[in-house]
Amino acid sequence: MAPPAEEFPLPRSRAANERLHALVPGGAHTYAKGDDQYPADLAPVISHGRGAHVWDVDGNRYVEYGSGLRSVSLGHAHPRVVEAVRRELDRGSNFVRPSIVEVEAAERFLATVGTAEMVKFAKNGSDATTAAVRLARAVTGRPLVAVCETHPFFSVDDWFIGTTPMNAGVPAATTELTVRFPYADLAATEEMLARHQGQVACLILEPAGQADYLAGLRALADRYGCVLVFDEMITGFRWSEAGAQGLYGVVPDLSTFGKALGNGFAVAALAGRRELMERGGLRHPDERVFLLSTTHGAETHALAAAMAVLTTYVEEGVTARLHAIGERLAAGVRDAAAGAGVGDHVAVRGRASNLVFATLDADLRPSQEYRTLFLRQLIAGGVLAPSFVVSSALSDADIDHTVDVVAQACAVYRKALDAGDPTPWLAGRPVKPVFRRLA
Repeated sequence: MAPPAEEFPLPRSRAANERLHALVPGGAHTYAKGDDQYPADLAPVISHGRGAHVWDVDGNRYVEYGSGLRSVSLGHAHPRVVEAVRRELDRGSNFVRPSIVEVEAAERFLATVGTAEMVKFAKNGSDATTAAVRLARAVTGRPLVAVCETHPFFSVDDWFIGTTPMNAGVPAATTELTVRFPYADLAATEEMLARHQGQVACLILEPAGQADYLAGLRALADRYGCVLVFDEMITGFRWSEAGAQGLYGVVPDLSTFGKALGNGFAVAALAGRRELMERGGLRHPDERVFLLSTTHGAETHALAAAMAVLTTYVEEGVTARLHAIGERLAAGVRDAAAGAGVGDHVAVRGRASNLVFATLDADLRPSQEYRTLFLRQLIAGGVLAPSFVVSSALSDADIDHTVDVVAQACAVYRKALDAGDPTPWLAGRPVKPVFRRLA
Protein backbone atom coordinates (compact mmCIF):
# COMPACT_ATOMS: atom_id res chain seq x y z
CA MET A 1 0.00 0.00 0.00
CA ALA A 2 1.42 3.38 -0.99
CA PRO A 3 1.74 6.07 1.70
CA PRO A 4 -0.89 8.81 1.75
CA ALA A 5 -0.05 11.68 -0.57
CA GLU A 6 0.54 14.04 2.35
CA GLU A 7 3.24 11.62 3.64
CA PHE A 8 5.15 11.31 0.36
CA PRO A 9 8.18 13.59 0.72
CA LEU A 10 10.51 14.29 -2.18
CA PRO A 11 13.40 16.18 -0.51
CA ARG A 12 15.96 15.69 -3.27
CA SER A 13 13.47 16.57 -5.97
CA ARG A 14 12.47 19.71 -4.05
CA ALA A 15 16.11 20.75 -3.76
CA ALA A 16 16.73 20.03 -7.45
CA ASN A 17 13.67 22.10 -8.38
CA GLU A 18 15.06 25.03 -6.41
CA ARG A 19 18.37 24.72 -8.26
CA LEU A 20 16.50 24.60 -11.56
CA HIS A 21 14.51 27.76 -10.82
CA ALA A 22 17.70 29.58 -9.84
CA LEU A 23 19.31 28.76 -13.19
CA VAL A 24 16.57 28.04 -15.74
CA PRO A 25 13.61 30.40 -16.33
CA GLY A 26 10.50 28.47 -15.33
CA GLY A 27 12.53 25.65 -13.82
CA ALA A 28 12.23 23.53 -16.97
CA HIS A 29 13.00 23.75 -20.67
CA THR A 30 9.37 23.11 -21.62
CA TYR A 31 6.54 24.94 -19.87
CA ALA A 32 4.42 21.79 -19.83
CA LYS A 33 7.11 20.14 -17.68
CA GLY A 34 7.15 22.95 -15.11
CA ASP A 35 6.58 22.19 -11.44
CA ASP A 36 3.54 24.49 -11.56
CA GLN A 37 1.89 21.68 -13.53
CA TYR A 38 2.19 19.39 -10.50
CA PRO A 39 0.97 19.59 -6.90
CA ALA A 40 3.01 21.65 -4.46
CA ASP A 41 6.21 19.82 -3.46
CA LEU A 42 5.21 16.78 -5.55
CA ALA A 43 7.09 17.48 -8.78
CA PRO A 44 9.61 14.66 -9.13
CA VAL A 45 12.92 15.40 -10.85
CA ILE A 46 13.86 12.43 -12.98
CA SER A 47 17.08 10.47 -12.62
CA HIS A 48 16.58 7.94 -15.41
CA GLY A 49 14.05 5.83 -17.24
CA ARG A 50 13.72 2.43 -18.84
CA GLY A 51 10.75 1.10 -20.71
CA ALA A 52 7.55 2.45 -19.17
CA HIS A 53 9.20 3.34 -15.86
CA VAL A 54 11.12 6.35 -14.57
CA TRP A 55 13.01 6.88 -11.32
CA ASP A 56 13.27 10.21 -9.54
CA VAL A 57 16.33 11.54 -7.72
CA ASP A 58 14.74 10.42 -4.44
CA GLY A 59 14.80 6.80 -5.62
CA ASN A 60 11.07 6.38 -6.26
CA ARG A 61 9.93 4.40 -9.29
CA TYR A 62 6.86 5.42 -11.31
CA VAL A 63 4.80 4.00 -14.13
CA GLU A 64 4.99 6.90 -16.56
CA TYR A 65 2.42 8.21 -19.02
CA GLY A 66 2.74 10.97 -21.59
CA SER A 67 6.44 10.13 -21.73
CA GLY A 68 8.52 13.04 -23.00
CA LEU A 69 5.32 14.95 -23.80
CA ARG A 70 4.17 12.07 -26.03
CA SER A 71 7.54 11.65 -27.74
CA VAL A 72 8.73 8.40 -26.16
CA SER A 73 6.09 6.10 -27.60
CA LEU A 74 8.28 2.97 -27.62
CA GLY A 75 9.45 3.38 -24.03
CA HIS A 76 12.70 4.77 -22.65
CA ALA A 77 16.04 3.42 -23.91
CA HIS A 78 14.35 1.21 -26.49
CA PRO A 79 17.02 -1.33 -27.54
CA ARG A 80 16.46 -1.01 -31.27
CA VAL A 81 16.63 2.78 -31.17
CA VAL A 82 19.59 2.90 -28.80
CA GLU A 83 21.57 0.50 -30.95
CA ALA A 84 20.88 2.52 -34.11
CA VAL A 85 22.06 5.67 -32.34
CA ARG A 86 25.12 3.95 -30.91
CA ARG A 87 26.22 2.81 -34.36
CA GLU A 88 26.38 6.44 -35.50
CA LEU A 89 28.01 8.02 -32.47
CA ASP A 90 31.60 7.14 -33.35
CA ARG A 91 31.10 7.99 -37.04
CA GLY A 92 30.60 11.72 -36.52
CA SER A 93 27.38 13.62 -35.96
CA ASN A 94 27.56 16.69 -38.21
CA PHE A 95 29.51 17.53 -41.35
CA VAL A 96 30.07 20.38 -43.80
CA ARG A 97 28.04 18.51 -46.43
CA PRO A 98 24.99 16.22 -46.16
CA SER A 99 25.54 12.75 -44.75
CA ILE A 100 24.35 9.66 -46.59
CA VAL A 101 22.15 9.10 -43.53
CA GLU A 102 20.05 12.09 -44.67
CA VAL A 103 19.21 10.29 -47.90
CA GLU A 104 18.39 7.05 -46.14
CA ALA A 105 16.23 8.77 -43.50
CA ALA A 106 14.29 10.69 -46.14
CA GLU A 107 13.70 7.52 -48.14
CA ARG A 108 12.53 5.64 -45.04
CA PHE A 109 10.22 8.46 -43.97
CA LEU A 110 8.60 8.84 -47.39
CA ALA A 111 8.19 5.09 -47.72
CA THR A 112 6.25 5.13 -44.44
CA VAL A 113 4.27 8.34 -44.98
CA GLY A 114 3.38 7.58 -48.58
CA THR A 115 1.13 10.64 -49.00
CA ALA A 116 4.16 12.96 -48.92
CA GLU A 117 6.57 13.50 -51.82
CA MET A 118 9.41 15.41 -50.17
CA VAL A 119 10.62 15.86 -46.59
CA LYS A 120 12.99 18.11 -44.69
CA PHE A 121 14.14 17.38 -41.16
CA ALA A 122 14.56 19.75 -38.23
CA LYS A 123 15.05 19.58 -34.48
CA ASN A 124 11.68 20.69 -33.12
CA GLY A 125 8.09 20.90 -34.16
CA SER A 126 7.81 24.68 -33.96
CA ASP A 127 10.45 25.11 -36.65
CA ALA A 128 8.54 22.71 -38.89
CA THR A 129 5.13 24.34 -38.45
CA THR A 130 6.58 27.82 -38.91
CA ALA A 131 8.31 26.64 -42.08
CA ALA A 132 4.96 25.35 -43.33
CA VAL A 133 3.36 28.74 -42.65
CA ARG A 134 6.17 30.62 -44.40
CA LEU A 135 5.98 28.30 -47.39
CA ALA A 136 2.20 28.67 -47.61
CA ARG A 137 2.49 32.45 -47.55
CA ALA A 138 5.18 32.35 -50.24
CA VAL A 139 3.31 30.14 -52.68
CA THR A 140 -0.05 31.88 -52.23
CA GLY A 141 1.18 35.46 -51.80
CA ARG A 142 -1.31 35.83 -48.94
CA PRO A 143 -0.66 37.16 -45.40
CA LEU A 144 -3.18 35.41 -43.11
CA VAL A 145 -2.77 32.12 -41.27
CA ALA A 146 -5.91 30.34 -40.09
CA VAL A 147 -5.46 28.09 -37.06
CA CYS A 148 -7.97 25.69 -35.54
CA GLU A 149 -9.11 27.47 -32.38
CA THR A 150 -9.81 24.30 -30.39
CA HIS A 151 -6.31 22.85 -30.77
CA PRO A 152 -4.03 24.01 -27.96
CA PHE A 153 -0.59 24.43 -29.52
CA PHE A 154 1.11 24.88 -32.88
CA SER A 155 4.39 26.75 -32.37
CA VAL A 156 6.49 28.83 -30.00
CA ASP A 157 6.84 31.43 -32.76
CA ASP A 158 5.03 34.76 -32.78
CA TRP A 159 2.36 33.88 -35.34
CA PHE A 160 0.85 31.43 -32.85
CA ILE A 161 2.05 32.42 -29.36
CA GLY A 162 0.69 35.90 -30.00
CA THR A 163 -2.80 34.39 -29.98
CA THR A 164 -2.40 32.87 -26.48
CA PRO A 165 -2.59 34.53 -23.05
CA MET A 166 1.25 34.37 -22.96
CA ASN A 167 1.58 36.95 -25.72
CA ALA A 168 3.98 39.37 -24.03
CA GLY A 169 6.60 40.56 -26.48
CA VAL A 170 4.54 39.83 -29.59
CA PRO A 171 3.48 42.91 -31.61
CA ALA A 172 -0.24 43.26 -32.24
CA ALA A 173 0.48 43.64 -35.94
CA THR A 174 1.83 40.09 -35.97
CA THR A 175 -1.08 38.64 -34.00
CA GLU A 176 -3.59 40.27 -36.35
CA LEU A 177 -2.26 38.11 -39.19
CA THR A 178 -3.51 34.94 -37.46
CA VAL A 179 -7.22 34.17 -37.64
CA ARG A 180 -9.20 31.23 -36.26
CA PHE A 181 -11.68 28.63 -37.40
CA PRO A 182 -13.71 26.19 -35.25
CA TYR A 183 -13.11 22.47 -35.34
CA ALA A 184 -15.62 20.28 -37.19
CA ASP A 185 -17.69 23.23 -38.41
CA LEU A 186 -17.25 23.52 -42.17
CA ALA A 187 -19.91 26.20 -42.52
CA ALA A 188 -18.18 28.49 -40.02
CA THR A 189 -14.82 27.80 -41.66
CA GLU A 190 -16.17 28.73 -45.06
CA GLU A 191 -17.67 31.90 -43.61
CA MET A 192 -14.21 32.82 -42.27
CA LEU A 193 -12.60 32.14 -45.67
CA ALA A 194 -15.23 34.20 -47.45
CA ARG A 195 -14.83 37.06 -44.96
CA HIS A 196 -11.09 37.10 -45.67
CA GLN A 197 -11.51 36.33 -49.37
CA GLY A 198 -8.14 35.92 -51.07
CA GLN A 199 -6.17 36.65 -47.87
CA VAL A 200 -5.82 33.27 -46.11
CA ALA A 201 -2.58 31.48 -46.99
CA CYS A 202 -3.27 28.26 -45.10
CA LEU A 203 -5.51 26.30 -42.79
CA ILE A 204 -3.55 24.50 -40.06
CA LEU A 205 -4.96 21.94 -37.61
CA GLU A 206 -4.33 18.64 -35.89
CA PRO A 207 -6.05 16.03 -38.11
CA ALA A 208 -7.56 14.20 -35.17
CA GLY A 209 -11.12 14.06 -36.45
CA GLN A 210 -13.31 12.18 -38.83
CA ALA A 211 -12.50 11.48 -42.46
CA ASP A 212 -15.62 13.29 -43.70
CA TYR A 213 -14.68 16.49 -41.89
CA LEU A 214 -11.10 16.42 -43.10
CA ALA A 215 -12.25 15.73 -46.65
CA GLY A 216 -14.59 18.71 -46.38
CA LEU A 217 -11.73 20.88 -45.19
CA ARG A 218 -9.64 19.64 -48.11
CA ALA A 219 -12.39 20.73 -50.49
CA LEU A 220 -12.65 24.16 -48.84
CA ALA A 221 -8.91 24.71 -49.12
CA ASP A 222 -9.05 23.86 -52.81
CA ARG A 223 -12.08 26.08 -53.40
CA TYR A 224 -10.51 29.11 -51.71
CA GLY A 225 -6.99 28.54 -52.97
CA CYS A 226 -5.26 28.08 -49.62
CA VAL A 227 -2.77 25.49 -48.41
CA LEU A 228 -4.01 22.71 -46.11
CA VAL A 229 -1.51 21.91 -43.36
CA PHE A 230 -1.87 18.91 -41.04
CA ASP A 231 0.06 19.26 -37.78
CA GLU A 232 0.79 15.59 -37.10
CA MET A 233 3.10 16.14 -34.14
CA ILE A 234 0.72 14.10 -31.98
CA THR A 235 -1.28 12.09 -34.52
CA GLY A 236 1.80 11.07 -36.48
CA PHE A 237 2.38 7.32 -35.96
CA ARG A 238 -0.08 7.18 -33.02
CA TRP A 239 -3.06 7.23 -35.42
CA SER A 240 -1.37 4.98 -37.97
CA GLU A 241 2.13 4.27 -39.19
CA ALA A 242 1.41 6.85 -41.92
CA GLY A 243 -0.20 9.33 -39.55
CA ALA A 244 -3.80 10.53 -39.52
CA GLN A 245 -3.58 11.31 -43.23
CA GLY A 246 -2.80 7.65 -43.87
CA LEU A 247 -5.65 6.50 -41.64
CA TYR A 248 -8.31 8.84 -43.02
CA GLY A 249 -7.12 8.94 -46.62
CA VAL A 250 -7.14 12.75 -46.80
CA VAL A 251 -3.94 14.19 -48.26
CA PRO A 252 -2.80 17.62 -47.04
CA ASP A 253 -0.55 19.92 -49.03
CA LEU A 254 1.94 20.03 -46.16
CA SER A 255 2.28 18.14 -42.89
CA THR A 256 4.54 18.30 -39.88
CA PHE A 257 5.80 15.45 -37.72
CA GLY A 258 7.81 15.14 -34.52
CA LYS A 259 7.44 13.70 -31.03
CA ALA A 260 7.10 9.94 -31.70
CA LEU A 261 9.39 10.20 -34.74
CA GLY A 262 12.56 10.08 -32.63
CA ASN A 263 11.39 8.23 -29.49
CA GLY A 264 12.86 11.04 -27.41
CA PHE A 265 15.67 12.06 -29.74
CA ALA A 266 15.35 15.52 -31.25
CA VAL A 267 13.98 15.17 -34.77
CA ALA A 268 11.01 16.71 -36.54
CA ALA A 269 9.93 16.86 -40.16
CA LEU A 270 8.13 19.00 -42.69
CA ALA A 271 6.69 16.93 -45.53
CA GLY A 272 4.38 17.53 -48.44
CA ARG A 273 3.72 17.95 -52.12
CA ARG A 274 6.79 18.31 -54.32
CA GLU A 275 5.37 21.39 -56.05
CA LEU A 276 5.30 23.28 -52.75
CA MET A 277 8.31 21.78 -51.01
CA GLU A 278 10.61 22.43 -53.96
CA ARG A 279 10.04 26.17 -53.48
CA GLY A 280 12.40 25.76 -50.53
CA GLY A 281 14.95 24.11 -52.80
CA LEU A 282 17.13 24.98 -55.78
CA ARG A 283 15.40 23.42 -58.76
CA HIS A 284 12.69 25.93 -59.63
CA PRO A 285 12.48 29.29 -61.41
CA ASP A 286 10.55 31.14 -58.68
CA GLU A 287 11.58 33.37 -55.82
CA ARG A 288 13.48 31.36 -53.20
CA VAL A 289 11.91 30.47 -49.84
CA PHE A 290 14.16 30.19 -46.78
CA LEU A 291 12.38 27.03 -45.69
CA LEU A 292 14.35 25.12 -43.07
CA SER A 293 18.05 25.66 -42.53
CA THR A 294 19.20 24.26 -39.20
CA THR A 295 22.76 23.47 -38.17
CA HIS A 296 21.71 20.43 -36.18
CA GLY A 297 18.62 19.41 -38.14
CA ALA A 298 20.32 16.41 -39.72
CA GLU A 299 22.46 15.10 -36.87
CA THR A 300 23.24 11.55 -37.87
CA HIS A 301 22.32 9.88 -34.60
CA ALA A 302 18.89 11.55 -34.46
CA LEU A 303 18.10 10.51 -38.03
CA ALA A 304 19.28 6.99 -37.21
CA ALA A 305 16.85 7.02 -34.28
CA ALA A 306 14.04 8.11 -36.59
CA MET A 307 14.77 5.30 -39.03
CA ALA A 308 14.78 2.77 -36.20
CA VAL A 309 11.47 4.13 -34.92
CA LEU A 310 9.84 3.97 -38.35
CA THR A 311 11.06 0.42 -38.89
CA THR A 312 9.88 -0.68 -35.45
CA TYR A 313 6.43 0.81 -35.95
CA VAL A 314 5.95 -0.93 -39.27
CA GLU A 315 7.50 -4.30 -38.43
CA GLU A 316 6.10 -4.66 -34.91
CA GLY A 317 2.65 -3.12 -35.39
CA VAL A 318 3.27 -0.54 -32.67
CA THR A 319 0.23 1.62 -33.48
CA ALA A 320 -2.11 -1.32 -32.98
CA ARG A 321 -0.41 -2.13 -29.68
CA LEU A 322 -0.78 1.46 -28.48
CA HIS A 323 -4.49 1.30 -29.20
CA ALA A 324 -4.91 -2.03 -27.41
CA ILE A 325 -3.04 -0.81 -24.32
CA GLY A 326 -5.00 2.44 -24.31
CA GLU A 327 -8.33 0.66 -24.56
CA ARG A 328 -7.44 -1.59 -21.64
CA LEU A 329 -6.34 1.38 -19.54
CA ALA A 330 -9.40 3.48 -20.39
CA ALA A 331 -11.75 0.64 -19.48
CA GLY A 332 -9.97 0.09 -16.17
CA VAL A 333 -9.97 3.76 -15.20
CA ARG A 334 -13.64 4.18 -16.09
CA ASP A 335 -14.57 1.14 -14.05
CA ALA A 336 -12.52 2.38 -11.09
CA ALA A 337 -14.10 5.84 -11.27
CA ALA A 338 -17.59 4.40 -11.53
CA GLY A 339 -16.92 2.05 -8.63
CA ALA A 340 -15.96 4.97 -6.43
CA GLY A 341 -19.01 6.96 -7.48
CA VAL A 342 -17.06 9.57 -9.46
CA GLY A 343 -17.65 8.25 -12.98
CA ASP A 344 -19.09 11.61 -14.02
CA HIS A 345 -16.17 13.53 -12.53
CA VAL A 346 -13.05 11.62 -13.64
CA ALA A 347 -13.45 11.35 -17.40
CA VAL A 348 -11.09 9.59 -19.81
CA ARG A 349 -11.18 11.10 -23.28
CA GLY A 350 -9.51 10.88 -26.65
CA ARG A 351 -8.29 8.22 -29.02
CA ALA A 352 -7.06 5.09 -27.25
CA SER A 353 -3.45 5.80 -28.27
CA ASN A 354 -3.67 9.38 -26.97
CA LEU A 355 -5.79 9.43 -23.83
CA VAL A 356 -6.21 12.42 -21.55
CA PHE A 357 -8.32 12.79 -18.43
CA ALA A 358 -10.61 15.52 -17.19
CA THR A 359 -11.21 16.29 -13.52
CA LEU A 360 -14.62 17.86 -12.92
CA ASP A 361 -16.09 19.44 -9.81
CA ALA A 362 -19.49 18.87 -8.26
CA ASP A 363 -21.09 20.95 -11.03
CA LEU A 364 -19.18 18.99 -13.71
CA ARG A 365 -16.95 21.94 -14.55
CA PRO A 366 -13.20 21.45 -15.20
CA SER A 367 -11.36 21.97 -11.94
CA GLN A 368 -7.66 22.59 -11.33
CA GLU A 369 -8.28 21.89 -7.63
CA TYR A 370 -9.64 18.42 -8.29
CA ARG A 371 -6.88 17.81 -10.83
CA THR A 372 -4.39 18.61 -8.07
CA LEU A 373 -6.06 16.19 -5.67
CA PHE A 374 -6.06 13.46 -8.33
CA LEU A 375 -2.41 14.00 -9.31
CA ARG A 376 -1.28 13.94 -5.68
CA GLN A 377 -2.82 10.54 -5.15
CA LEU A 378 -1.39 9.17 -8.40
CA ILE A 379 2.15 10.34 -7.66
CA ALA A 380 2.07 8.96 -4.13
CA GLY A 381 0.95 5.66 -5.64
CA GLY A 382 3.84 5.52 -8.07
CA VAL A 383 2.01 6.72 -11.19
CA LEU A 384 3.34 9.79 -13.01
CA ALA A 385 0.49 10.77 -15.28
CA PRO A 386 -0.15 14.32 -16.46
CA SER A 387 -2.18 12.45 -19.07
CA PHE A 388 -2.94 8.80 -19.80
CA VAL A 389 -1.02 8.77 -23.09
CA VAL A 390 0.47 5.28 -23.33
CA SER A 391 3.75 3.89 -24.61
CA SER A 392 4.15 0.44 -26.13
CA ALA A 393 6.45 -0.53 -23.23
CA LEU A 394 3.57 -0.68 -20.74
CA SER A 395 2.82 -4.17 -19.46
CA ASP A 396 -0.43 -5.65 -18.19
CA ALA A 397 1.01 -5.39 -14.68
CA ASP A 398 1.67 -1.68 -15.22
CA ILE A 399 -1.93 -1.13 -16.29
CA ASP A 400 -3.25 -3.15 -13.36
CA HIS A 401 -1.13 -1.12 -10.93
CA THR A 402 -2.30 2.13 -12.52
CA VAL A 403 -5.95 1.15 -12.23
CA ASP A 404 -5.47 0.18 -8.57
CA VAL A 405 -3.91 3.57 -7.82
CA VAL A 406 -6.66 5.35 -9.75
CA ALA A 407 -9.25 3.51 -7.66
CA GLN A 408 -7.57 4.78 -4.46
CA ALA A 409 -7.43 8.29 -5.89
CA CYS A 410 -11.09 8.15 -6.84
CA ALA A 411 -12.02 7.14 -3.29
CA VAL A 412 -10.35 10.34 -2.03
CA TYR A 413 -12.03 12.28 -4.84
CA ARG A 414 -15.40 11.04 -3.61
CA LYS A 415 -14.60 12.23 -0.08
CA ALA A 416 -13.77 15.68 -1.39
CA LEU A 417 -16.99 15.84 -3.40
CA ASP A 418 -19.00 14.78 -0.35
CA ALA A 419 -17.24 17.42 1.72
CA GLY A 420 -18.00 20.02 -0.91
CA ASP A 421 -14.40 21.26 -0.86
CA PRO A 422 -11.18 19.61 -2.16
CA THR A 423 -8.92 22.10 -0.35
CA PRO A 424 -8.01 19.84 2.62
CA TRP A 425 -6.57 17.31 0.17
CA LEU A 426 -4.43 19.76 -1.84
CA ALA A 427 -1.64 20.48 0.67
CA GLY A 428 -0.83 23.72 -1.16
CA ARG A 429 -1.68 25.72 -4.26
CA PRO A 430 -3.52 24.03 -7.13
CA VAL A 431 -1.79 23.14 -10.38
CA LYS A 432 -1.95 25.88 -12.99
CA PRO A 433 -2.72 26.05 -16.70
CA VAL A 434 0.32 26.47 -18.96
CA PHE A 435 -1.12 29.39 -20.91
CA ARG A 436 -1.83 32.19 -18.43
CA ARG A 437 -0.95 35.86 -18.47
CA LEU A 438 0.71 36.13 -15.04
CA ALA A 439 3.13 33.73 -13.33
